[in-house]
Amino acid sequence: MSCLWLRWLGTQVELLRNYSFGFGGDGENLGFAQRDELSRTYGEETEDLREEEQDSPCSLTGAAQHTLSPKITTWEAAWNVTNAIQGIFVLGLPYALLQSGYLGLLLLVLAAVLCSYTGKILIACLYEDGEDGTVVRVRNTYEDIANACCARLCPRLGGKIVNAAQVVELLMTCILYLVVSSNLVRHSLAFVPLSPTAWSSVTFLILVPCMLIRDLRVVSRLSLLCSLAQFLITTIIVIYCLTQAHRWSWRRTPVPADFEKLLVSVGVIIFSYTSQIFLPTLEGSMADRAGFPGMVTWTHALACVFKTAFSLLAFLTWGEETKEVITDNLPPSLRVAVNLCLLAKALLSYPLPFYAAAEVLQGCLQQCGSSWVGAREGALALRAGLLLLTFLAAMYMPHFSLLMGLTGSMTGAATTFLLPSLFHLQLKWRKLDVKLKTLDFLILVLGSLCSLSGVICSIKGMSKAFGGR
Repeated sequence: MSCLWLRWLGTQVELLRNYSFGFGGDGENLGFAQRDELSRTYGEETEDLREEEQDSPCSLTGAAQHTLSPKITTWEAAWNVTNAIQGIFVLGLPYALLQSGYLGLLLLVLAAVLCSYTGKILIACLYEDGEDGTVVRVRNTYEDIANACCARLCPRLGGKIVNAAQVVELLMTCILYLVVSSNLVRHSLAFVPLSPTAWSSVTFLILVPCMLIRDLRVVSRLSLLCSLAQFLITTIIVIYCLTQAHRWSWRRTPVPADFEKLLVSVGVIIFSYTSQIFLPTLEGSMADRAGFPGMVTWTHALACVFKTAFSLLAFLTWGEETKEVITDNLPPSLRVAVNLCLLAKALLSYPLPFYAAAEVLQGCLQQCGSSWVGAREGALALRAGLLLLTFLAAMYMPHFSLLMGLTGSMTGAATTFLLPSLFHLQLKWRKLDVKLKTLDFLILVLGSLCSLSGVICSIKGMSKAFGGR
């Protein structure tokens, strides 16, 4: 997930700076300066391009600048998408399957199909027909698409909505990492007589240095370690489940009777497939953009196969004893080692969404005229406030599956289902046939229902959990 987040973040920061200081042209022709050198090996090439651009009498903007950016292959793009939808939150899917039963298997497949489709139509919104009949990329980011749709109502309204959704999702992701970290360190070191609050405080203190990160290179290196830890953890769990094949029983899979738990599971599954917010930046970085639709199709297909198989193997192994984080079901001799590895993964994952949320929020505040956040002390105060906010939220909402379901229902459904289908209908209405219009409307309605009901059920679940304390 690292390169994908880093590409999007570099684009987001530059665009916010352009908004703030008035550089560039209209909303669809803003500079697309990226900081790819921090996440890939050919950074010197990017620096050379920037130096040439600065020396040139006419600086490049929009599509021209975007064309000069170093490109990635289809395989590299596929790796980024795979990392985005195969993160640590996959470990919560077996519990979602426990809550949803056989329908959970169908939801895993359906979510993959719909997310693949909405990713493609979101990219289609970046393009318009040129005067010569060719298709031209006139927009660069999710915000550009949103602003184009809201141009008549309010030129910047759509971008502000998308930015708000991004910040909320990034902060909720930070909170989830804190919840996982606190639970893991408490279970792994159960022999240490500390309360859950004390363990949460220990985790918070470990992450305090995140406030001082000012360089994406640090975040990039941490993210690479995260990918290695994720691969190791999932491999160990799959191998253990296969060794327990003699315990498997299809009778363990329940038909869900609790509709509220089913809706929370829908949010969990949606959140595990969320990547749309980064796709415009990723597609623009591809050397062969024509290969994007096929790449999205087979990466989501492979993710669907893996998630379904992983969830099913874990659930068949532990049945109704399946826990919110599947590593807690491992035997004690194996659990401590895996949980410590997962703890490292969660702690190393936290800086990336935290850094992204801080940069986006800082840019938005500067755009609104809050100059104090531009100073070093102001930026540090903002990051300290965000870190404290995520810590307090994690301490008072320590339920991984409910929090993940709330995030998926609130921001995941919006950025994955609602906004892409709505934007596609508005920007491409005259070109769409009846079938595609109907499909977009169905996704819009389905996403709205899942989002609203999922948020309500997740909040009700948290209320019951708090009441039982």
